[in-house]
Amino acid sequence: MTTLLHDPPTRSTGTAPAVLVQDLVKNFGATRAVDHVNLEVTAGEIVGVLGPNGAGKTTTLRMLATLLSIDSGRAQIFGVDVAESPHVVRQLIGVTGQYASVDENLTATENLRLFGRLQGLSRHDARATATELLGRFGLEDAAGRPLRQFSGGMRRRLDLAASLISRPPLIFLDEPTTGLDPRTRGQMWDTIRTLVAEGATILLTTQYLDEADQLADRIAVIDHGRKVAEGTPDQLKAQVGSSTLILDLAEMDTEGRAAQIAGRVLGTTPFRSPEGRRLNVPVSDPGLVGDVLVALRQAAIEVTALQVTQPTLDEVFLALTGRDDEPATREEIR
Repeated sequence: MTTLLHDPPTRSTGTAPAVLVQDLVKNFGATRAVDHVNLEVTAGEIVGVLGPNGAGKTTTLRMLATLLSIDSGRAQIFGVDVAESPHVVRQLIGVTGQYASVDENLTATENLRLFGRLQGLSRHDARATATELLGRFGLEDAAGRPLRQFSGGMRRRLDLAASLISRPPLIFLDEPTTGLDPRTRGQMWDTIRTLVAEGATILLTTQYLDEADQLADRIAVIDHGRKVAEGTPDQLKAQVGSSTLILDLAEMDTEGRAAQIAGRVLGTTPFRSPEGRRLNVPVSDPGLVGDVLVALRQAAIEVTALQVTQPTLDEVFLALTGRDDEPATREEIR
């Protein structure tokens, strides 16, 4: 991929964090969607925000992007207060939401030219930028087609292209690969990595645990509006033990007793996998795995299969939130 031809607008971002969030709160009636969240993003990082549907990820992002008011707490973008100077913040960010903001009745070229003009580019610069971005995202062959003929992956790429017209130093990506096939997701991942290599900072929400694992330098896990954990992928995995014992049980009704026995022997807290009759048990001492099997046999609990693996972010998610993530709904509850 080539870099953009025009230089980004001159902005002084100084040495302040790209994002600084302190005790951020958002209420919708009696529902507290974001509950005293704290977060810091350093320039040049990809930080992932991970959580179940309804956890408050999108609401947090929308407050930072000036799309929702902040009820209490403080948020800054490169040292600029979001509540006090939203017009300045908007010049520092690009936003790609869960659903494309482009016009279905216009062609790809017309959409990008329109966005360029709305962001203050001259006609000449808007045309040049549109051409450049279409090439960058592999859409030049479809430049003259109306968006209603685009696939989901093509729409997502065009939406991301539109958010880059002004070359913002900070990009908010709200579940950017939702609904994409694995090949197109991989292409989007490559694009995101290229943006960071060129100097962008990215705050990413995602429902895909492997996406956070692949892309993020650090991950914040949010559940019920609260940040419940933060760290690198490896640090989060370490929270569920050096390895994980996965037990497939012959009978569903033995799950409770099996969890009790495995937890007692290993001194950890097992958690149920989304797959039925399966337990995931954090293991600090792999030498005790045999003792678990002996104790289960003595209790007449039949194990049909077992494996010891390195922990995954899926297991971190289950351990921290007590549930597996769910497919994205049309709107995340706030």
